Amino acid sequence: MRHLTKQARRPARHIMMTSAIALMAASALLAPAKADDAAIQRWIDSEFQPSTLSKEEQMKELQWYAKAAAPFKGMEINVVSETITTHEYESRTLAKAFSEITGIKLKHDLIQEGDVVEKLQTQMQSGKNVYDGWINDSDLIGTHFRYGQTISLSDFMTGEGKEVTSPTLDIKDFIGTSFTTGPDKKMYQLPDQQFANVYWFRYDWFTNPDYKAKFKAKYGYDLGVPVNWSAYEDIADFFTNDIKEINGTKVYGHMDYGKKDPSLGWRFTDAWLSMAGNGDKGLPNGLPVDEWGIRMEGCRPVGSSIERGGDTNGPAAVYSIVKYLDWMKKYAPPQAQGMTFSESGPVPAQGNIAQQMFWYTAFTADMVKPGLPVMNADGTPKWRMAPSPKGSYWKEGMKLGYQDVGSGTLLKSTPPDRRKAAWLYLQFITSKSVSLKKSHVGLTFIRESDIWDKSFSERAPKLGGLIEFYRSPARVQWSPTGNNIPDYPKLAQLWWQNIGDASSGAKTPQAAMDSLAAAQDSVLERLERSKVQGECGPKLNKKETAEFWYNKSAKDGNIAPQRKLANEKPKGETVDYDTLIKSWPATPPQKRASAN
Repeated sequence: MRHLTKQARRPARHIMMTSAIALMAASALLAPAKADDAAIQRWIDSEFQPSTLSKEEQMKELQWYAKAAAPFKGMEINVVSETITTHEYESRTLAKAFSEITGIKLKHDLIQEGDVVEKLQTQMQSGKNVYDGWINDSDLIGTHFRYGQTISLSDFMTGEGKEVTSPTLDIKDFIGTSFTTGPDKKMYQLPDQQFANVYWFRYDWFTNPDYKAKFKAKYGYDLGVPVNWSAYEDIADFFTNDIKEINGTKVYGHMDYGKKDPSLGWRFTDAWLSMAGNGDKGLPNGLPVDEWGIRMEGCRPVGSSIERGGDTNGPAAVYSIVKYLDWMKKYAPPQAQGMTFSESGPVPAQGNIAQQMFWYTAFTADMVKPGLPVMNADGTPKWRMAPSPKGSYWKEGMKLGYQDVGSGTLLKSTPPDRRKAAWLYLQFITSKSVSLKKSHVGLTFIRESDIWDKSFSERAPKLGGLIEFYRSPARVQWSPTGNNIPDYPKLAQLWWQNIGDASSGAKTPQAAMDSLAAAQDSVLERLERSKVQGECGPKLNKKETAEFWYNKSAKDGNIAPQRKLANEKPKGETVDYDTLIKSWPATPPQKRASAN
């Protein structure tokens, strides 16, 4: 009996043991999910506020990332970007959060912008995987779509990368996708941060009754935000030579930089020529001639020099260099001539600059720090930013300035699994769960929903016009380098070398731009001979006289190249800043659209 009872008990004990093992296994499977949720909740509560999503929506979005990353747990993935405040936040904080939430060991390197381009070029030329994901300027869009080595994200998101593409990415919410789209209508890069170059000025000085009266008496119009370059020049002269000192400190009506250094190239490729009126109408870039002065027919670049139908050395371009040199010599601090981009950036915050034509909104975060000479005790700035003034060759419908769009990019030479893991990170750092907080840290907007969030309505008075600018319809006139540039790394380096000769006095502005146009044509010619860029690669026009192209533009209804103006300094024109701000719509685009 005992024997039978023992035998009878065995199946029951076996069932209990089996059940216990099953429960342990289930617990083991559930444990990571619970751990992921705990990590997600911790990041939501401690770091990812404010957000345009509710905490429940953030949890769901971030749970998707944890689940999608499961096949890549334990992998070490490397991503690189240039060094600005936004990317520092990503590298220091968001990469850590991503690693904890997904189990992917994410390393986000920060290096100089020139080094990013160089390393990107190395991977494209060698086919060896240097980085798994890249955050590089959309200025390379013309390079990316032509060489065939960059992943088309439009294809990737619906094909190979469908399972690792977030259902809540919401591409339509991004404000810069037109800049990252090729002539083939495919998106090659995902915007990660954006900033514009705008006009910066001392609002407290411009509203000073005594200064306003003196300016009006001398120039016959009001001291205000300059609408054209003539007014900018008058204001620069007024503060430098009439006001001279404020509170015992020598003041200057202009700030710039001029050292023959790679950063000098950005000063001009970042739309300086189009601000003067170089190129044709068209947004985001002039067509057929863009702001670099390169003509494109169809998707083929056909020339840079005026004799090939380009505008790099035309009257508008030369005028832009003449004014740049003239203003720096007459109205900027003497040391500006020997400064680089990074050295000149902090100068306006020191309190003795009245205005700056070419000022990047990426400086805003550092310009609003408490205690600076340009800040009030209540945390509001003594300065404001506004749309840039226009040169005398500028026509309605042209782009008016530059907008940097650092964008997530994937290369075909990266192994597929590493590419997918990197794509998860590039989406994560632009996701709605984190993008509003990131926007508050770096002030480099990528989403319409962030720009119009109530938290920025509340913060706007302390940001000097940044929010008003990004909410305004004027914003679309600021855009990056576009599709006309077939090889950004090769062509961009020509600018600082040639314009540096004008800045140093080694060449006249005309000679420097002639040299630059010829150098660009030479690169286009080499690319044409190599045939590496296929049907959208360069195919140079034959040389003609400038007169031939002036007549052809007029006949075709285009603008570039323009003839030299008899008067390059029309009467100055200004607008009151507060009136300008009030003229911009105060309702989000989606609300305006639904009301129509």
